[in-house]
Amino acid sequence: MDSLYVLIPIAMVFVVVAVAIFFWAVRSDQFEDLERQGMNILLDDDDTSNKPKDDQQP
Repeated sequence: MDSLYVLIPIAMVFVVVAVAIFFWAVRSDQFEDLERQGMNILLDDDDTSNKPKDDQQP
């Protein structure tokens, strides 16, 4: 029973910290554009790293 006097305040502190982090994320626009990063992987980039360089022989 004595351990509950320690565990309940610790759990309440964890909840307050989690809520504070959530509201910080909302205020700093972390959830503004959720689809863009998922769509970036589908788009092709014009990457020139696959092309042979002038000083290399084909």
